[in-house]
Parts: sequence; C-alpha cells; structure tokens
Amino acid sequence: MDIEVLKDLVDYGVIALLIFMSFLSVWFFIERLFFYRKVDVKTFKNKKSLDIALTKHLTIIGTIASNSPYIGLLGTVLAIMLTFFTMGNGDIEAAKIMSSLALALKATAAGLVVAIISQIFYNILGRYAEVLESDYETEEV
Repeated sequence: MDIEVLKDLVDYGVIALLIFMSFLSVWFFIERLFFYRKVDVKTFKNKKSLDIALTKHLTIIGTIASNSPYIGLLGTVLAIMLTFFTMGNGDIEAAKIMSSLALALKATAAGLVVAIISQIFYNILGRYAEVLESDYETEEV
C-alpha cells in the first residue's frame, strides 16, 4: 500500500472520528437542554428516578470530553510514525518533512477542541441537573 494512502487514511480517519464525536456531543447537549427545560420534577416518585432521567447521556458527553484528546494524539503519533517511515525510505526533503509533522499535529488540536467543548457542555448540563435536583428536594419539604 502506498504511504500517501496510509497518511490519508490516518489523517481523515481520525478527523472523521473526532467530527462524529463532536456531532454526538452537540446532539446530546441540545437534547438534554430541551429535556431540562420541559421536565417537571413533581412527576417523579423519588429522587433516584429523577437523577437517572437527568443524567441520561451525560456519561457519553463526559466520555467524549475525556477521550477525544487521546484519539487526536493517536492520530498525531500515527502520522509522525508514517513521516519517520518516509524519512527512512530516503525521502529526506526538509520542507516536506516539516509540513508532514505540522499537519500531524492537527489531529491533536482537533481532539483538544472537541474535548474542551464537550467538557463545557458536560459542566453546563451537570449544573442544570443539580439545580433540578435541588428543586425536587425543596418540593418534598
């Protein structure tokens, strides 16, 4: 298999996965916001059932926030390995190597962007859930 094809597979594969993860994060964030705005805490029999309903999909957002940097880093490491492989084959044009290494870092940058946004979403939704649980507790008293 051609080395350029491998580079494209690594590059586009990792970026595509990160885009998919960011889509999921945004989708679940919006879904939770709509749910939180219409939820009536009085309709829940106990706090545990309310907690389960409020925290649905938060684990997915948290998992995306914590793992997207690693996926981006994996893409960077694989791209750098391919660059070194290219260098080992005698293709030692400095400009080409530097541009390959610079482009390899975009996977890490993309992973960090997805992680930062997902962590913000997770924190916002966690706060909403806390407020709604507090509302439930004040209704009980």
